[in-house]
Formats: sequence, C-alpha cells, structure tokens
Amino acid sequence: MSSKNTERICFSSREGQFEYPDFLGVQLKSFGEFFQLGTTPENRKKEKLYKVFTDNFPITDTRNNFVLEFLDYYIDPPRYTIEECIERGLTYSVPLKAKLKLYCTDPEHEDFDTVIQDVYLGTVPYMTERATFVINGAERVVVSQLHRSPGVFFGQSIHANGTKLYSARIIPFKGSWIEFATDINNVMFAYIDRKKKLPVTTLLRAIGFESDKEILEIFDLAEEHKVSKTSIKKLVGRKLAARVLRSWVEDFVDEDTGEVVTIERNEVIVDRETTITPDHVDQIVDSGAKGILVHKDDTSQSDYAIIYNTLQKDPCNSEKEAVVYIYRQLRNAEPPDEATARDVIDKLFFSDKRYDLGEVGRYRINKKLGLETEMDVRVLTREDIIRIIAYLIELINAKTDVDDIDHLSNRRVRTVGEQLYTQFGVGLARMARTIRERMNVRDNEVFTPVDLINAKTLSSVINSFFGTNQLSQFMDQTNPLAEMTHKRRMSALGPGGLSRERAGFEVRDVHYTHYGRLCPIETPEGPNIGLISSLCVYARINDLGFIETPYLKVKDSKVDFSNEGVVWMSAEEEEQKMIAQANAPVGKDGYFDAPKVKCRYEADYPFEDIANVDLMDVAPNQIASIAASLIPFLEHDDANRALMGSNMMRQAVPLINAEAALVGTGLETQVIKDSRILHVAEGDGVVEYVDSNKIVIRYTRTDEEKFVSFDDDVKHYVLPKYRKTNQNTCINLVPVVKKGEKVRKGQVLTEGYGTKNGELALGRNLKVAFMPWKGYNFEDAIVISDRVVEEDVFTSIHIDEYLLEVRDTKRGLEELTSDIPNVSEEATKNLDENGLIRIGAHIKPGDILIGKITPKGESDPSPEEKLLRAIFGDKAGDVKDASLKAGPSLEGVVIDKKLFTRAVKDRKAKAVEKPLIDKIDEEFTKNIEELEARLVDKLFILVNGKTSQGVKDYLNVDIIPKGSKFTLKQLQEIDFLNVNPNKWTTDKKKNDTIKQLLHNYIIKYKEVDGVYKRKKYSITIGDELPTGIVRLAKVYIAKKRKIKVGDKMAGRHGNKGIVAKTVRAEDMPFLEDGTPVDIVLNPLGVPSRMNLGQIYETVLGWAGQKLGLTFSTPIFDGATMEQITGYTEKAELPRYGKTYLYDGGTGERFDQPATVGVIYMLKLGHMVDDKMHARSIGPYSLITQQPLGGKAQFGGQRFGEMEVWALEAFGAAHILQEILTIKSDDVIGRAKAYEAIVKGEPMPQPGIPESLNVLLHELRGLGLSVILD
Repeated sequence: MSSKNTERICFSSREGQFEYPDFLGVQLKSFGEFFQLGTTPENRKKEKLYKVFTDNFPITDTRNNFVLEFLDYYIDPPRYTIEECIERGLTYSVPLKAKLKLYCTDPEHEDFDTVIQDVYLGTVPYMTERATFVINGAERVVVSQLHRSPGVFFGQSIHANGTKLYSARIIPFKGSWIEFATDINNVMFAYIDRKKKLPVTTLLRAIGFESDKEILEIFDLAEEHKVSKTSIKKLVGRKLAARVLRSWVEDFVDEDTGEVVTIERNEVIVDRETTITPDHVDQIVDSGAKGILVHKDDTSQSDYAIIYNTLQKDPCNSEKEAVVYIYRQLRNAEPPDEATARDVIDKLFFSDKRYDLGEVGRYRINKKLGLETEMDVRVLTREDIIRIIAYLIELINAKTDVDDIDHLSNRRVRTVGEQLYTQFGVGLARMARTIRERMNVRDNEVFTPVDLINAKTLSSVINSFFGTNQLSQFMDQTNPLAEMTHKRRMSALGPGGLSRERAGFEVRDVHYTHYGRLCPIETPEGPNIGLISSLCVYARINDLGFIETPYLKVKDSKVDFSNEGVVWMSAEEEEQKMIAQANAPVGKDGYFDAPKVKCRYEADYPFEDIANVDLMDVAPNQIASIAASLIPFLEHDDANRALMGSNMMRQAVPLINAEAALVGTGLETQVIKDSRILHVAEGDGVVEYVDSNKIVIRYTRTDEEKFVSFDDDVKHYVLPKYRKTNQNTCINLVPVVKKGEKVRKGQVLTEGYGTKNGELALGRNLKVAFMPWKGYNFEDAIVISDRVVEEDVFTSIHIDEYLLEVRDTKRGLEELTSDIPNVSEEATKNLDENGLIRIGAHIKPGDILIGKITPKGESDPSPEEKLLRAIFGDKAGDVKDASLKAGPSLEGVVIDKKLFTRAVKDRKAKAVEKPLIDKIDEEFTKNIEELEARLVDKLFILVNGKTSQGVKDYLNVDIIPKGSKFTLKQLQEIDFLNVNPNKWTTDKKKNDTIKQLLHNYIIKYKEVDGVYKRKKYSITIGDELPTGIVRLAKVYIAKKRKIKVGDKMAGRHGNKGIVAKTVRAEDMPFLEDGTPVDIVLNPLGVPSRMNLGQIYETVLGWAGQKLGLTFSTPIFDGATMEQITGYTEKAELPRYGKTYLYDGGTGERFDQPATVGVIYMLKLGHMVDDKMHARSIGPYSLITQQPLGGKAQFGGQRFGEMEVWALEAFGAAHILQEILTIKSDDVIGRAKAYEAIVKGEPMPQPGIPESLNVLLHELRGLGLSVILD
C-alpha cells in the first residue's frame, strides 16, 4: 500500500512540461465569477449576478410613489450535505437572500417609513467542488455551449439567376436583428428582424441624414453648386446626384378640431440621375432651390452605384417621411404622431433596455470596422451603421472578403455562469413584474419588501433550467475520465444553438482555428459528430467567452521559455502569426537549431525561415483533449480509430483490482488530481488514525494560521464506501497511508474508483499474442485465458438502487410490511418488520425486495360485515400486494437499505418535540456565545490600545466612530455578521489579519448554524421528501461481475471486440519459457484499421513488464522505434516482439512467429448480463396487440419483413402463420393456444390478427365500408 508515485520513464524530447491549467477551471471559475462570493459588496464587479439585480432594480409603481431598491445579495449555507442530498433525492442548493430598501417619494404618505429588509428569494442549486450539481439526488453537469458570437457578420449567397448577393447581419445579445442585404437589381435593403424590408437610405434618413445631400456626403459622392444661371449653364452635360425639389408650406383647417395646421409640401422639379440640358436651367433657377448636387467626375462612382440605385427606390424625401414609413412597415398602421414613430425606432436599436450588443458584441464590431467606440456603449450608433454599409459596399466591389462563420473568432462559449445569468435574468424580470403589480394594488396600505416578493418565481425558472434544459445533463460517471470529459464538453446544440437536422458539413468540420482549442479527435460517432467537441488540454476560456491557447514568444529566432514568454491567444489574435511546432529543434540557449522550421500560418503549413517565426507551441499534445492525450503512440493511429479509442476509454468500468498502464502518456496523474475524486493532504501533517472508513490527520500550522482559525488542527476525511454512481458503477475508496505516517501537501491519501497510486487506472496490462486461434477470434472476437476470470483480473462491482414510495392514496394509506396477503412465509423470511430485505441477503429473480400493501377499493361493507370485522379484525381481502420484486435478470447481494419517513404531526409528537427543540436551542446559543467570545478575545489582542479608523456596518453606519479607542465592551456589542471587515486600524498587516479572522468566523458561524437548523428540522419535519410521499424505502444491491463470453473489451486505440471464448490457461498458446498468454487478438484487425499504436504499445509494454519499469510516451513526442528497440534489447526480448509460440493443446511450435507483448485492455460498460433477455409471454401494445419490444419493456423479438421473406422462401407456411398470429397479435388465438397447451390438446386454428382490425377501423374512419366475407 505504498503511497509513493512510481516514477515513469519519459520519452519527451522537451525537458520541463509546461504546466496544465486546472482541468475543471472551465466550470469552477465560471460559476465562482457568477456568484462573486469571495468579494465584499463594495468590491463586486457590476456584472454577472450583481448585474442581473441592478438591471431589474430599482422597481417603482406606476405613479412613481414607491421605490424598491436593491442593496446587496448573499447566500446562506446549504441545509443538507452533498451526501444527504444524493441519498434522499434532494437538490443541493443554497438559500439566496437580498437586502432590499423600500421608501416612498410621495409627500402624502408621510407615515411611510423607509424599510430595509433581508428578503428570501428562493433556493439556488449550488456547484459542488467537483463542478457538478446535485438535482433531485442525481449529479448533473451543465455543458458549455458554442454559439455564434454577437457582432456583425458579412456573408454572401448566390441567387438562382447566378447574381452574387451580399449581406451584413448584426447579431446582438438581446434585441432585434438587423440585416443589410443587396438584391439582384443592385439595391441595398435593411431587414429588421428578418421580415420588415426597407431601403437603406430610408433608414439613414430616419437616423438623422435627412436629405440626399447628407447621404451622398457620408460617402463623399457629390459636389454642391450654388444655384445661379451662369453656374448651372457650366454644368450642362453633368448628371444630377440628388432631386431638385420645390418646397412650400400650405395651411389647412383640420375638420375634427377646427385648428389651422401648416404642412410642408415637396414637388420634384428634376429627378436625380438626370443629365442637365439647357432646358433644365430655367426650371432649376425658378424652383427656388439654394444649391444642387452633381456627380463627381471620378472612378469611385461605379463602386457606389448601389447608393444611387437605392436612392432611386427610396420613397422618402425627409427625416419625418422616413420615420413614418418605417413605423408603417413595422406596425402595419399609421403612427398617432411623429414622436411616437421616432420613439419606436429609437427603442429598436438605440435603447439600453431593449437592445444590448454585450461587451463581446461591441468588441467584435469595433474590431471588425476599426472603430474606437467606448466599450460601455452597448447599443448601435450612427457610426456603426454607416461603417457597416461602407464595408458592405467594399465587399460588393471585391475589395474585402466575407467572414468565415466557422472561424473560432466568430463562435464563443457560453459557460455555466453565463447560462445561469440568462436564467436569473428571466426569473428576476418575472419577479419585477409581480412586484410592480403588488405595489399598485397595495397603494394605500403600509407594506414591506417581504410582502412584495414571491420566492417561487425565481426558483421555478432556475429549477426548470436544471431539470429540463438540453445543456443540463445527467453526468456520465462511469469512471473518472468520463466525468472529467463531460465537464469539459462543448456543445453546439441546445437553446440558441444549432439543431442536428440543420447542421451541415461545414459546421461539423475541423477548422484550422481548432488547433489547441477544440480537439479534432474526440467527438461522438453518429448524428452529433462534430457538433459536440472537447476542450484541448491547454485551452481556457477568456472573459469574453473565446477559447484561448498558450504559445511561447519567439523574438529574433530565440524562444522565450520563461513565464513571461507565455502568451494566451484567441483565434482572432493568432491570425497573421507564424507559429512553430512544439518539437521544433531548439538548442539549450533557446535559439532554433535549424535555419528553417515547419510552421503553421492560418490554414497553411509553410517551411519558414526562423527569422520570421513569431510564436511556438507550448507542447506537442496541445492539439488534443484529455482523452486523446491519454492514448500512447497516438501519432501511429488512424484518426477514426483514435476517435473510437478516446470515446471508449470513457466507457471503461472501474475494476476491483485496477492497474495503471505500463505505457502511459504522463497525463494520468494530472487527470486524477484535477478530478478531485481522491482525498489529498491539504498541508504537511501526521496521520493520527486510519481505517477503511475514515482518515484523521493532524496538520502542522503556523502560529498566525492558528490565530485566525476557529477550527481544530485535526481534520477528518470520511471515505465513500460502495457508493453507486449515475451509471451504476461503484465508488469505493481505500486509504493508502498508515497511522503515524508523515504526509506532505498534495499527497494522495486514498485510491480506488479507476485510480491506482494517484494515477488513472481504467484497465489491466495483459500478455497478448496477435495470432488466429482456431477461428474463435474471427472478426474482432477475443479469446481470453481462464486465469483472467479466476484471478478477478476484470471483475467489477455494479450497484443497483431500488426504491419504493409509500403514498397517501384516496383509499387510504399504503403500508410497508412483511405481512403480505397470499405470500408464503418462505418468500418473506428475509424481510424485516418494515418489509425491507435484510442486508447480506442473496437475491434471485422474483424475490421480494420491499414488501408493501396498498388498500383495495371495495364496495361499502354491510352492517353485518362491519360487525364481523370489528370482532375478528380486517380480513386479508382489503389490501393487495404492491411489493417490489427482483426482475428476471437481477442477481446480487443486498449491501444497504434506507428508510426515510416524514415526521407525523399529532399532539403527542408536539409534546415530545418541545423539550428536544429547547435543548437544541440552548446548545446552539451556548456554542455561538463561545465562538463569539473567542473572536472578541482575538480581536482585542489585535486592536488593544489602537484608535478606530471608522468601523462601519454594511449600510455604512458607524459602529465604532473614527478616532475613538477600541474597548472590550464595544467589541462585545458588535453584530459581527453585519460588520464591514475593512480598514479597522492604520496598520495594514493587522487589517489583513482582522479581515481573515472575521471571514473565518462567518464561515464557522454558518457551519454551526447549519448543523443547528438541520437538527431542528429533522425533529420537526423529519426527512424531507417530495410532496405526496410519506415514506421512501431504498435497497442497494451489488453485483460482482467477472468477465464472461459476450462482454465487450477494448484497447486504447479503437481496437474493440467481444469475448468469444474463455480457454483454459494450459490450452492457450505459450512462449518458449512456458508462459501462457492471457489474451489472443486477431492480427487482421490491425493493417486495415491502421491503428499501429497498439503494436508499439505492446512491444514497449513487454519490455516494461520484464524490466519492472513504467513509461510515459507523450503523444506526438513519444518513443521512437530506436528507443523501443533499446529497451527490448535491454530486457533481452526479441526485436519488435516477434517470437515463436507453442500450441497449448499439442505443445507443437506454430509455423510463423507472432507479435507478443503486454497490452492495456479495458472492460467496457456493455456487458452481456445487461443485454441478455428472453420472453415467453409478456406485455402487449394497446392498439395493435403486438408484443412490445426491448428488454426494458420485457418485449419480444421482432419478426420483420425480411424474416418473413426468409420463411416464405422455404415455404414454411405453418410456422409463418403461427408466428404472425398466435405468437403475435391474434388475441383469441393466443388465449386458446395457452388452454390447448395446458390441457394437452392439439393447437387451434389461428384467427384474424388484430392489426387487420386496426386497418379496417382506419378504412372505416375514411368513410369506406369494408366487409370481410
């Protein structure tokens, strides 16, 4: 039981691995930043949860009399521990509370006092330290979503007639979409929300570019000339760029109101695009126009033809007309007045409340259009719109390129925090609405913030997100790697994302920006391929939601290996950079050893001079995800098989006797460390006590740490024993330290659940021969030695949980009991008085696990019956058996049982409760007083003799005014839960100690408070159970599964197969020294699949086993053939593992040498015991009366169309008729057949199948009369 880590021999060409970021950082950091719990209210950033509150508050009533203001939020400790939640089927959540302030601004309400209250807003599921959420007793994970980043996108499409159409789409965080697009006539339109269409110039007029002159000036397209006869004569032959208008004002009387209204009129004298002739001169002069616009004589005219074409289509001539026109388009109605119309447009794109580009959107737009707009301008500006139109015109004239929508600078990640932000936004907006309504209703009464708030509103939104959202998923918990991968998954599906059906090839494809960000290998096979990906090992997500990957700076062909030399880059920042590979030859001095190195430049891979290199990869495995990085010699495998390999490692079941791989990649320790599954020493210390259930360690701490702490130096670790995972595998941790052993910080204390010596251990190392064996390993089948079965090499434990609920039905209360009507004593001998089976009982199919009776609904008994019943007690007929019985394939041992009961409320119970509660209250008060006294003593030591710098509470009210001396009495009177820990004295070091002391006090106070509440709760309410359930019984059954024929096994290189035969060890092929091999694989599975990694692994593994060494061969930087050969020679093994084998049956030598070695094999979760199924009779479908399908429904085997053809081909008419009628859906026939079998009579004639009746009814439904003769 050594806790030492066996040092692996590493083949990496680079010394000193660049440190991996925390693998769960994606989840933990995002959730932590959302709640911002580590910061005090005044230091909180105005974002995430805080922003949700500030967006919705303050809330006022319709008359603006009352104002509800938000001051701060905080959370209380969870009511139950994570383990209790999993046991009882509860959600691990924390109560969210907000400090709200209600005041009145109306002078009439003088009696209304300002109220500040802490208001309960509901419970919020809280993330565990392993980055999971416990929802209704099941661990779930919120998967990050890859979606289209807000910003502006330029694209092109081709019209049916071959014309190229260009478009620019502005996608905001929230608000209306606006799209600018060209049509086949070279006119530019703006589409609002994809439906309302208007010429772009109309939109420009509406946002303040009123006249043609202003619009043309934006793009510098026209020159203005004053109107006079001489000047216009000079312009004859030039084209007009804008209309010449005659404007006048008319007065008329409004018939409804009798008012005189003045109205502006315009008449077109000469239209735009007209060539000026001498005839026009007088017309223009007479029009009274001040100036005219003519086209400039330069070449850019043709580029901007689209603007002129659009002006031609534009129905409006002024801002007012444009505003009214847009209003009509949007609302399909006339605007009541101009102000209303203008308001609608402003609200669409220029209002903070309705439109938000988000920080990301603003950043992307600035970047794309080269703008300098401030980052806090989250709405569109006039400048944005103009620049987008100008960019679009450049695009039309092929002066710039369209965007690549699959480039990772156009896709961003929505992590847990952001998804919760959205949900809280929805919940609080609903809450604000109800608050406003309640304020309006309670106008005259006195009310407080608590009266206004309904806590269910927020909870229901958050709970439905965790319960039903596509991205909140039941955690894949088969083994530690499966957990880890699930938490690091990126999905393009989900709300606001793509759907499987609509996603084409381009979205799913590997893009060059995926390098170091998304793994090109690990993605599911099947319909989700490419839509679900995994984060690379070094990737992290930046504040804007883009995936970044690290590089080393290269300056003047010298690589900077220091910490300052590391730069993290998003896909966008990486553009136009020349990046060298991680294994480029670099000397000790940091200079490249070769004049040219292989590089990556955007989508290209040039061989470049070292002088031009900007960056260098940090590690060769930067390109792959965790699972792919765990496959040794990945570089020798075909990508398709590597994909299967990385997916199958997630299905490996944890074995009882696991073993770390002899040939690993160096990532095995990191995965386990970051998965936080094992217990790890928090500091240096000594083991005081250890058994299989708990470890006790006394940590050595400095005096300073002891001073600010309220805890003892001793820490207890409780180890999970035989705990069921989501996938029914088993977590069972055992200690690896001894009593009295000294431990160092970070040392692993336990092992189990797919780990060994702190390394990932999913399978076992087996002696393998690649050769055929009597045809039993044909087509990927596997032959194993019985040693593997007998020595429990691939034995795993699986735990099933069976539960039965006791409900209060209309007919009376159900009951758990071992006294079940019409059941023999033999069948109930293992049940206790509550009807639960005893721990240790061996279960066979059909056994009763939990006995339950439920009342039968009967007709009312007669008076005589009532009398008899009163005398002799109830007869058995009143209840029916509703027990839980073991299914047809369940065999195992009962390892645990639990019974949860709600507290029963009656007078007696209340009398018993009161003294118990009083005792708990007393104990709580005593504990808190002791805790506070310790705090005051410690504080007084720090501040004795000092003057206060103004100790305040959270509302900025002075507690100890500035300048006054600290006294013990003052300190004793402070409410420490509501005191600001900052700036107590002038001494900075003391202030930090005070801050830490108060922080630790609050943690300890909440811990004591939590324990107190839980004790009190268990007395008053009992076990918290879902509504309608009175009791809940659970039984856990463990199944020990050895490997057997039909189980699926796989290596790490996508080499999977089914066990076809278990052979006696003495019959297996053996080596020259008499060692029989453990497993025989088919050599034909290698060449066509091109996964040669397994051969390299086999050969190196054999050398490792012989020499007692373990290796780490990082991907793309692993052992070379020469290095492997070096070790095989050292171990005196044949080169390439090719050796002669001998037939175990005859002892003769086989003709040809075969490859032999040690391969790492896994047992996968597809086990034959779960799939084996047979049915004689069982349930039938309601309408067609055909047997159901599948093991879960206890269904039959479908005899389909092709199978019918097979029997028809043989002319087996009677068998076929029997299969299609009696064995399927001839209802009368099957009943008669049963009778005939029981009585031993000949089989009856089959009748009409029910499906024929279904067809007849269908036809009748169509109004056709069908009569069968």
